[in-house]
Amino acid sequence: MTIPVEQLLSELENMTKQNISFVQHIRQQPETLWQQRPTNGGWTMLECIEHLNRYGNFYIPEINRRIQASTHAPALLFKSGKIGNYFAEMMLPKAKPNNMKTFKAMNPQHALLGKDTLDTFLQQQQQLLEILQRCRHTNLTKVRTAISITPLLKLRLGDTLRVVIYHNLRHIKQAEKIAAYNSSKTTRPSTIVQ
Repeated sequence: MTIPVEQLLSELENMTKQNISFVQHIRQQPETLWQQRPTNGGWTMLECIEHLNRYGNFYIPEINRRIQASTHAPALLFKSGKIGNYFAEMMLPKAKPNNMKTFKAMNPQHALLGKDTLDTFLQQQQQLLEILQRCRHTNLTKVRTAISITPLLKLRLGDTLRVVIYHNLRHIKQAEKIAAYNSSKTTRPSTIVQ
């Protein structure tokens, strides 16, 4: 995949802003809705967000380090690598999502979580928006970053940004489904037996 850098960064910024908007919205809802577990036993909304925070704790400093150390001139086009493009495409939300095994350290199920989880996410997303601005002055194809699953593999910066932001979008969509389900349960009129 080859794409103009400005187009890619704009798309990633828009996704990040949508993610921020959703979390700002649920932050105004009662905390009991954040903690409500779906009937299928999956993650709560807060657990979805905490999962993203844990990845953000790795990727945000890693990306910042690589951008800061870069000596490559910016380019107008980004050319995705085969492995990076595969990982990025795998992360995109789909109508029927492919299930993925979560690494134990990244699995937040049954962790004690609260409003600070949402605040951390919002802070990380602001940092991502700043990173995307800085990426306009670096080379998304030549700069490479480590990935969380193995230090042996490095992805092109543009692919890493796609993986991180598509992964965020994937779990925000999951949280949106949980929110819609939880809201419908609380607003459903009770049946009156006569």
